[in-house]
Amino acid sequence: KLTNTLIYLSLLFHTLFKVYVYSLVVLTGLRGVGPKKCCFRFNDKVVSKERVVDYTKTSQRCPKSAILLETVAGREMCVRPSLPWVKDLISYLDAKNAPGESSHL
Repeated sequence: KLTNTLIYLSLLFHTLFKVYVYSLVVLTGLRGVGPKKCCFRFNDKVVSKERVVDYTKTSQRCPKSAILLETVAGREMCVRPSLPWVKDLISYLDAKNAPGESSHL
């Protein structure tokens, strides 16, 4: 009877341990699934194109649609993609950074 109890406790311990380890693996893996950067505060003032070197669209999984601008100083700022000056800036940066294409300005 004591042997059966020890076997039962051993199996129970191993099962609980496996569930614990599996839970850690799943939860740790899920941390990397979400978006890397989302914007919650926005700069609504016009930023001159000379100050911006690149842009990134935030993930569709972010609660608000945004454009993340990178400045020549290495800073990042969030702007609203619907603003006319932001659309113009994106067009300018795309034309400037397109390989093998020349500007007709």
